[in-house]
Amino acid sequence: MKEDNSNEKTFSRRIFLKTAALAGAGMMLSNGMAGVLQAAEPRQKKGNGDMLPVVYPPVLTQKRVLGSGDAALEVSALSLGCMGMNVLRGVHPDEKSMIRLIRHAYERGCNFFDTAEGYGPYLNEELLGKAVAPFRDRVVIATKFSGDYSVTPSRNDNSPRRIRAACEASLRRLKVEAIDLYYQHRIDRSVPMAEVADTVARLMQEGKVKHWGVSELDARHIREAHAVCPLTAVESEYHLMFRKPEQEIFPTLQELGIGMVAYSPLWRGYFGNTLTEYSDLNTNDIRGSWPQFTPEAIRANTRIVEALTAFGKTRGMTTAQVALSWMLHKFPFVVPLFGTTKFAHLEEDLHSVDFSLSVEDIRQIEEAVSAYPVVGERYDAFNQAKVEY
Repeated sequence: MKEDNSNEKTFSRRIFLKTAALAGAGMMLSNGMAGVLQAAEPRQKKGNGDMLPVVYPPVLTQKRVLGSGDAALEVSALSLGCMGMNVLRGVHPDEKSMIRLIRHAYERGCNFFDTAEGYGPYLNEELLGKAVAPFRDRVVIATKFSGDYSVTPSRNDNSPRRIRAACEASLRRLKVEAIDLYYQHRIDRSVPMAEVADTVARLMQEGKVKHWGVSELDARHIREAHAVCPLTAVESEYHLMFRKPEQEIFPTLQELGIGMVAYSPLWRGYFGNTLTEYSDLNTNDIRGSWPQFTPEAIRANTRIVEALTAFGKTRGMTTAQVALSWMLHKFPFVVPLFGTTKFAHLEEDLHSVDFSLSVEDIRQIEEAVSAYPVVGERYDAFNQAKVEY
């Protein structure tokens, strides 16, 4: 992936790491910065010369509760999305490296991991199942049912028969006896929501599913699902540059006591500060066909990233840490769901919990990014038709 480093004002992750390392001689590093300095997977030598991972204490100790009453589920304040570890986000490392990454995230305090049958399909669930096997009873696994992948092209199918088949297959791939949090990935408008909810309720009665949720639904359908079987969480895109859920569904979630899992809190890579107009988004990457990720859109939207980066400089925070910290401070029922394939970025993102933002900080962040309009819709027409707002 080619990167344009000509803009010296861009406070990228790489520059942040280099600056932090040089700063050690003359200043004390904050906890957040110190964590970022682990730029690669830490290793130590065994007596026989083999290399073993260094075990670090947890940094993510904060918890959040999704849902309420019998549907309540306690999870770490940040969730790690596994999708990009082997599919849909460009060239990825080998499986062994990603297993080590997931296990390192667990050691550092993240106990909430997200996947789906559609990621691969199937491959991502298998990866997560292998990675968490040694500590399965101490983590929360979220996965999703969506469609029939035995046909080409695949088709969305939320019929009771298909949901049951998907659940059994996910249990096998994840190597678990029960799914902690089972989402409907995308709505199937040919199947009433009440029927979907009833099917999952029966799976819960059978002990195959512990909690359930939905994704990218409007308030009406959320209410319909919740009335049949109480929802623990709704998983939808939400970040500084896509705040539509605040108007569309947040009032309903707060009224009904349902949690929110916010995927793409770093704006699908923008706030990672490594995305440029020259990035290869067409090799194993679904973003390449989306309007917000054309070279022209990336060039224009970089102004927003730079504005957030400028705020971060005043607080000793990377752009990603600002974006995640903003979300953590906005709503207590929201859990950011971030993804990465790099140990340094994992450390950086986990350390976003180290920072405190005031009401004035929040105002300044929102004011800074709102100065520039987002160029490009978030989805192409085909994918936009699958969501409800």
